[in-house]
Amino acid sequence: SPLDLEQCSLQVLEPEGSPSWSLLKLLGDRGCTVVELAESLQALEHTEALRCLSHSGVKIVVQPDSQAVLSGQVVKLCCWATGHPFVQYQWFKQEREVPHGNSPELVLSPVSVKDSGFYICRVNSESSFMFSRWARLEVCELQDLPHGLLTGLPENKLCICNQPQPQNLTVGDALVLECGAVGNPIPHYQWFRNGFPLANGSKNVYTVTYVDVGHQGTYWCHVFNDREDEDSKKVEVIIGRKAVAVEYTEEDLSDLQESDPQEESSHRPVATDKVALLIGNMSYWNHPQLKAPMVDVYELTSLLRQLDFKVVSLLDLTESEMRNAVEEFLLLLDEGVYGLLYYAGHGYENYGNSFMVPVDAPNPYRSANCLCVQNILRRMQQKRTGLNVFLLDMCRKRNEYDDTILILDALKVTANIVFGYATCQGAEAYEIQQLGLANGIFMKFLKDRLLEDKKVTVLLDEVAEDMGKCPLTKGKQALEIRSSLSEKRALTDPVQQSTSSAECLARNLQWAKAHELPESMSLEFQCGVQIQLGFAAEFSNVMIIYTQIIKKPPEITACRAHITDFPLDLDVDPKEANKGTPEETGSYLVSKDLPRHCLYTRLSSLQKLREHLIFTVCLHYEYSGIEDTMDERKEINVGKPLIAKLGLHPGFKTQNCLQTCCMPGYPFHNPVESSPEAAEYYIPSHCQPNSSPGVYHPTCACSNSIAQAEACSCNGTARMLAPSHEVQHYSPTVEKQNVPVETTDDTVELELLLSDSLSFSEQQ
Repeated sequence: SPLDLEQCSLQVLEPEGSPSWSLLKLLGDRGCTVVELAESLQALEHTEALRCLSHSGVKIVVQPDSQAVLSGQVVKLCCWATGHPFVQYQWFKQEREVPHGNSPELVLSPVSVKDSGFYICRVNSESSFMFSRWARLEVCELQDLPHGLLTGLPENKLCICNQPQPQNLTVGDALVLECGAVGNPIPHYQWFRNGFPLANGSKNVYTVTYVDVGHQGTYWCHVFNDREDEDSKKVEVIIGRKAVAVEYTEEDLSDLQESDPQEESSHRPVATDKVALLIGNMSYWNHPQLKAPMVDVYELTSLLRQLDFKVVSLLDLTESEMRNAVEEFLLLLDEGVYGLLYYAGHGYENYGNSFMVPVDAPNPYRSANCLCVQNILRRMQQKRTGLNVFLLDMCRKRNEYDDTILILDALKVTANIVFGYATCQGAEAYEIQQLGLANGIFMKFLKDRLLEDKKVTVLLDEVAEDMGKCPLTKGKQALEIRSSLSEKRALTDPVQQSTSSAECLARNLQWAKAHELPESMSLEFQCGVQIQLGFAAEFSNVMIIYTQIIKKPPEITACRAHITDFPLDLDVDPKEANKGTPEETGSYLVSKDLPRHCLYTRLSSLQKLREHLIFTVCLHYEYSGIEDTMDERKEINVGKPLIAKLGLHPGFKTQNCLQTCCMPGYPFHNPVESSPEAAEYYIPSHCQPNSSPGVYHPTCACSNSIAQAEACSCNGTARMLAPSHEVQHYSPTVEKQNVPVETTDDTVELELLLSDSLSFSEQQ
């Protein structure tokens, strides 16, 4: 009543009185609800308190998961939500309400094939409502298998229940191959023919409406989810020609006898081999640190290996290491070989030449400190390669500190060159961060299409279209393609090589040398403890060592082991070794493939290893009743693992034309004469790498004064678009930045387009 409220208000006059406590006690004593408390506060016009009581509407805390199950099983889709004063549920299958589907759990028992489809749950509380995410339910019917097999399947385990069947067709028939699998998370599918992934082959049913003899071959389906993978059985699809009565003259028959049947059957280009060199530079000594190259190189490595490329993937190379890596790459090339070079890191472009910046480049850098891409192309042409593909994920702004114009030998006129630049001339490239990892914008779209069986230029055109539809990069970054490709060559082209070819054997041996891992070993100590030592490759120059105690005598109460005493060449930080999870070592990409319950140590920059990799395994253990800790040590020599065998570090290689053509004093001429179209660019008086903490200044690596920008409108926002690699703890001092950085504030507009889980950064 008004009198009660007045009595509560008068408590303010008491020495320790509180109107709020008095009101709450009064309402509590009388068994009132929160609704009545809100009415009282409204009468008091206490808006701040009312704001505290107002509910935020419906919140879904458990989302339904997609599932693939067998017919006859019990399926449960769950959606749990909170809301005030209570919530109500309604399940839908597509647009139709599910009868009796008004509880947080939708149970289908037993489930049948007709229950397959997409489900969603609507949660409402009074006038507010919210929808869950869509959950896909796939119900697979067992074919030609006993129904009792249902009980033998482990719950949630990935299992192929319907295998594809061989087919014998004639030209013009329809090909339908089906593969059914169950599991949780829901399985994904990728169809293969003769070892090559098929475009549009990412569903459980693969169809070709009109087959030709080119569709003949061995098919199978790779089924996988986040936890497991499995291949279906391989089946043969035979395509025969239809019998057609045709009248031939004697002259026609003689022409047929002279024709080459193999040439008629297929005009598809082939490669004698496929080789790729992937370089990602992140940990720059004198320039902003980058993030995206690690993930980009790892994902591209995985995709290219599916296309039968021999891949060498390297992180963080110095100038001499990059030059030596290119030399090794050239050794793998020969006539008809497809060569692919991918680079992600700092870079720039001057007078039509593109330069890749090593991690040890000085500040400022010039062409003498970098690698010229066009010169590498010239040397690839000398090998008479079948296809030369360059994918450059770097900025292409002009370097104001470098006025040298390189006089390179003229490139040969060959119709087999493709350049895919992540951004246009004079522009920057960007990266996107998600769940703690970063992808370059270019790689984000490229990886979705790389396995498609299309001409390289057509594939890159479609990647460019995909990038153009992204509102986050519109007006910021656009893929540029330069090509002289006249034949219909694709990255999916088959490899036809002579196993007796000396060149082929040499290539295989050279590539295999760079990818040899030490054998897993079991170490037995005098006390009876056994330790398993294993090795895994993350990149060609990054290796994970994992240790696990596999046997402990009963009289030993406790024991622990770690590895130490690594060669000084590798500069291993003891604090970063022997971690409980791969992620703690910085190895996020292969963690799912490593055994659990081990200690992990990540060794990077293996190319710096001059001698054999020798380290010590230390064991500490305690006996029951003895306080002292006992120690044992074993020295382990695993030779030179992975890329260390090739000796890329300084002193192992001689200088070559890649170096000498870029040295200071090399002949150059007036830039105006060589470049009739003068490029306009903005040169700021200083660089502001720390003006917005979330911004990377990537692939054109700024040099740096750390003065705070006076008119920066981004206000240190952590979510924005910026050149694709982040500035982290970087403080060299030079008066001007090495490459111009735009100081416009229009990146702030993009902030509104970003979701909370994404942050953007600039890849210079």
